[in-house]
Amino acid sequence: MTDAVSQPLAGAGHDPEYARNDLYRLRDHPQPSQAFMSALVTEHFVLQSARSTTVSEAVGRSAVYLTVVSSSLVAFGFFAAATHRLAPVVATVLPALIILGVFTFVRLVETSVENVVFLRRIEAIRRYYTTLDPAAAAFFTSGEDAGASAALASTGMRSGIGEMFFTSASMIAAVTSILAGAGVALLLDAGGVPLAAAVTAGVGAALLAFGLHMLWMYRRGRTVMA
Repeated sequence: MTDAVSQPLAGAGHDPEYARNDLYRLRDHPQPSQAFMSALVTEHFVLQSARSTTVSEAVGRSAVYLTVVSSSLVAFGFFAAATHRLAPVVATVLPALIILGVFTFVRLVETSVENVVFLRRIEAIRRYYTTLDPAAAAFFTSGEDAGASAALASTGMRSGIGEMFFTSASMIAAVTSILAGAGVALLLDAGGVPLAAAVTAGVGAALLAFGLHMLWMYRRGRTVMA
């Protein structure tokens, strides 16, 4: 019986001697109650459902914002073809798009933070699963590290500053920053500033806005990644 148990453990990266010792420890360790296991499995399911909810919310908010932006740009095109007084329309709609973009960005960052928190709690449950049976380690692979980086690694993702630029929040931040830069360029152009200077200022404003978005995302996510 000992050899039969130690074999899957050896395949999971454990030596047979460790497997035998682990088996003896489990024999002496009291098994969890059925009520506790039922509650634990329920908690696992609830956390997984909560993670799915955060992803669905992020996708929905991103889609709504991008739809509003694209519809507004189409409306700008129709107004530009029908009238020469496009400035009042742009001055009214563009700030609303920027504000909506900021709100969407903030909520997307919050859902990402919630997702990581849920994932860390799920990984804690999975680590407990590995203690229930010597063969469990082959099925509930989970590292010893309880940090967010290890939790993300279990899903095939990496943590790092570079990964922030490839999220839904960073996409919304980029679109919002471009709109802000376009607004600055249009404002300066309407004020009589040369076109080249207005475009340069608009690009600088867009880069500054995007940098501020990324800085806030980094500071907000640093607490949960610690």
